Amino acid sequence: MRAAYITQLGSPDVIRHGELPPPVSGPHDVLVDIEVSAVNHVDTFVRSGAWRTPVEFPFVIGRDLVGTVAAAGPAATGFRPGDRVWCNSLGHDGRQGAAAEQAAVPADRLYHLPDGVDPVDAVALAHPAATAHLALFTHGRLRAGETVAVLGAGGNVGSAAVVMAVRAGARVIAVASGRDEPYVRSLGAHHVVDYRSADVAGQIRAAAPHGVDVHVDTSGGNDLETAVDLLASRGRIVLLAGLRTRPVLPVGPLYLRDRSVHGFAISHADTAQLADAARGINGLLASGLLRPRATEVLPLSEAAEAHRRLDEGKVHGKLVLHVRD
Repeated sequence: MRAAYITQLGSPDVIRHGELPPPVSGPHDVLVDIEVSAVNHVDTFVRSGAWRTPVEFPFVIGRDLVGTVAAAGPAATGFRPGDRVWCNSLGHDGRQGAAAEQAAVPADRLYHLPDGVDPVDAVALAHPAATAHLALFTHGRLRAGETVAVLGAGGNVGSAAVVMAVRAGARVIAVASGRDEPYVRSLGAHHVVDYRSADVAGQIRAAAPHGVDVHVDTSGGNDLETAVDLLASRGRIVLLAGLRTRPVLPVGPLYLRDRSVHGFAISHADTAQLADAARGINGLLASGLLRPRATEVLPLSEAAEAHRRLDEGKVHGKLVLHVRD
């Protein structure tokens, strides 16, 4: 099969495009003919070694796929040849990746694609939407009627978080660039604050005088001194980005009002958490409420270029690799 793979950790230059033996699937696996695979920042961390995870060379890169079931193992119940499916948790923790013509996917990491959903849209959302779901509901414990502040609301994860929070009955204060205000409002945000304004915190306080219940910074700035002060009693900060940030934690205001800080990485999510996120994502995909803002489709042979552009910060939206000619 054709694949984008590496034989050592390093820069985008270590990515090769060529032939590898097809995967061998076990009784609990589903063999998937892959149509498209997304490119994520976390894929670059695995490739470079910044994120330490078991890899076996040659190592196929990539986490996310949309494709069609070719065969299902005897213990992989619920899947039949021809089913349209998606996955967002390959390419780390010892699992080979998704940037190839085929993958053997554990059945508990594979989900049916709703009818009528565009595969490029689905694969572009597979990682950021799952991250948003985990941030809001698994770790943020967001409930209807609460107020959530979403920083970086115009981005891939942030925009998905706005849609999900609004759908869940929460009040959303979105922080984004001024040019993104019309887009973020179209997602249902109740208040939009320009992150370049002189007093972002003051505007959030004005919109939520009793504090925010959940604070999610998808941009990875992680200004905890400001965030803690913005929280309501028993408010929660969820950290999910900003690998190298080292913020100051104001301990007194944090514990005196039962506030808390939760950090998570989607790479540590278990299969039950990922499946719960997938159910929510599928509902939003099927209803048309969740769509990527912008995607660019490249051939599989340009996987190295896709990683290079991500490393250089030259990507706006999502890059998707088209696997089959």
